[in-house]
Amino acid sequence: MRVNKSTTNSFRLLGFSNFPGLEGLFFTAFFTIYLLILIGNALIIIVTLAEQTLQNPMYFFLRNLSCLEICYTSTIIPKMLEDLLSEDRTISFVSCAFQMSVFLITGAAECFLLAAMAYDRYVAICHPLSYAFIMNIRVCYGLVVASWLAGIPVQLAQTFLVFSSCFCNSNEINHFFCDIPALLSLVCGDISINEQVAQLEVVLLAVIPFAMILMSYICIATTILKIPSVEGRHKAFSTCSSHLMVVLGFYGSGIIVYVTPKSSHSLDTDKYLSLFYTVLSPLLNPLIYSLRNREVQIALGKVFFFLFAHM
Repeated sequence: MRVNKSTTNSFRLLGFSNFPGLEGLFFTAFFTIYLLILIGNALIIIVTLAEQTLQNPMYFFLRNLSCLEICYTSTIIPKMLEDLLSEDRTISFVSCAFQMSVFLITGAAECFLLAAMAYDRYVAICHPLSYAFIMNIRVCYGLVVASWLAGIPVQLAQTFLVFSSCFCNSNEINHFFCDIPALLSLVCGDISINEQVAQLEVVLLAVIPFAMILMSYICIATTILKIPSVEGRHKAFSTCSSHLMVVLGFYGSGIIVYVTPKSSHSLDTDKYLSLFYTVLSPLLNPLIYSLRNREVQIALGKVFFFLFAHM
């Protein structure tokens, strides 16, 4: 039996229902993580705005990265928390489409923003004398705006294509949010067009930015190896290591979910892998940047001192 798309007015997110009895534990864990994500990324935003020593392009991009991560986790985690406390777990057709489109747009924005951050490090290390001229405030704002806007047309088209499909009689999504692979598994008939658009989307919005990041780091590594002193090489690499760790974590799980052939892994695997870039990555990124960056540590210390002094 087939249910036409016009009569499919809601879906049911299965989430972690295959672990009955553990919903309370999952809720406590994810609620705690969500609070830490909000606090950690908010602190990054506050210190990079308040501290004069952090008024440079690297921290400008970091601040925007924290804004992005607050946005897309807030699109996914609150609904996931609600479903962990409810037997219903339904999400309306419109809400599902909205959630998917926001997630895809912010995900694409993060891909391009990570590429912009890599370019910033490339200019800082490979062209230090021209850094202030090349990475001026106009260029920085232009890169951030382009990062936010670049994925909107393709991702809205992708969302429209998915939700204009005909869905089968099952409306159960084997995921904790409305993601493309899980929804396409419910579509009746030929999904070759959806898959082709998804492949085009991956090339335009993920592979190209990743190639730009890779080229930037090849140039950076070549320049660092030419620095005569060990201390100089260490200092140059330390300014890039945090960003490189974030890139590897973000792209690693994303490539498995969206690029590798679907026959090599199940929807359950996709669901658990997506926890990394939807939950763990936004949690770890503020820690990575603060624990590996002396300037951020000093600025955070000033913020905490100010808060405790005025309590």
